[in-house]
Amino acid sequence: MPASPSTARAINDRFALRLLQREGPLTAGQLKQLTGLSRPTVADLVERLIASGLIEVAGESGEQRRGPNAKLYGIVADRAYLAALDVRTEGVAVLVSDLLGRVLAEASVPIGDDTGTGPAVEQAVSLVERAAKEAGADRLHTVGIGAPGLIDPASGELRDSTGLPAWHRRLMAALQEKFPEARVGVENETNLAALAEQRDGAARDRETFVLLWLGLGIGAAVVLDGTLRRGVSGGAGEIGFMPVPGTAGLPSATDCDGGFHSVAGAAAVSALAAEHGVTAVPEGPEPQAAALVREAVRRSATTPEAARFLDTLADRVALGAAAVVSVLDPGCVVLAGEVGRAGAGALAARVQHRLNRMSPLATEVRASTLGGGAVLRGALLTARDRAQDELFSPSQG
Repeated sequence: MPASPSTARAINDRFALRLLQREGPLTAGQLKQLTGLSRPTVADLVERLIASGLIEVAGESGEQRRGPNAKLYGIVADRAYLAALDVRTEGVAVLVSDLLGRVLAEASVPIGDDTGTGPAVEQAVSLVERAAKEAGADRLHTVGIGAPGLIDPASGELRDSTGLPAWHRRLMAALQEKFPEARVGVENETNLAALAEQRDGAARDRETFVLLWLGLGIGAAVVLDGTLRRGVSGGAGEIGFMPVPGTAGLPSATDCDGGFHSVAGAAAVSALAAEHGVTAVPEGPEPQAAALVREAVRRSATTPEAARFLDTLADRVALGAAAVVSVLDPGCVVLAGEVGRAGAGALAARVQHRLNRMSPLATEVRASTLGGGAVLRGALLTARDRAQDELFSPSQG
């Protein structure tokens, strides 16, 4: 059954907006060429989108031609402002961008363990307010939050988890109260890092891969056929609870001690470094475990103890990676999180070498290329996609 004229217009408008978002300002002739639409249809489309406030004249093409240069049309970037947050146990980082994802302001604030729930929430909300003001954002359209822990698939809220500060769960409601017109959403930090690596980082060429988060906690994000998989309860990738050899016991429903976390989490990495005589001084807010791995990578070519530490760490990481690979066959594993990033290519190469011996399934192991900004980047991408989905929807056409 053919689409109605109004539906066809909405589809064409959305297609054109996506092209402008991806390619930047385009002339009507370029839109005609890229969309395959007729010249009158493109002219009507441009008129509608200008009237709706979604696009504007962004300049001239500068082509050498007889008569006036063709007008360039671009998305109105300040039609919506977005905020992205990376919420950690020790603090919050935030950035504010326009609808095109251009970062206009960035800020962060540490929040100590002894800070009460109310003051912690107030500090985080005030940080977002200041960043929005610096960006010139009179109001926020969408706020994307990345946080450790499980997201309830029914409510979309952060579930109560042991080991996480109480202010984490309060923050989403507080932001919604402070910015009542904004669409506020939260996503697991590992999932956001995976989305960012898929869009802009180490997994750009992969439709299927697993991101292994190695940091204070342990987790994984699963992307299959281009889609992030969260599981029935939102817990897909909670591999810190996965039983592995070499632990003193088994994990429980409330405690991951005895699971993969016990051999590859930050505390275990620090203890392993001490066994091998590896020491390091953290750079700025860098976690101690990450500093130790970074220093071991630097010294591994000349110091046998540092090389043995990395080898043993790779043995442990490969245990968890091999279990994931044997079930999902992702073809690619990205090492992320503070420890994964610090290990860089040196740790990734060691893990891949061990996987090649342990599994018949060919798997490439890569290091994250986005550094410490992967979660913020993923939160921004998610917020931008959500805002564009709404603003570019047929109801706007």
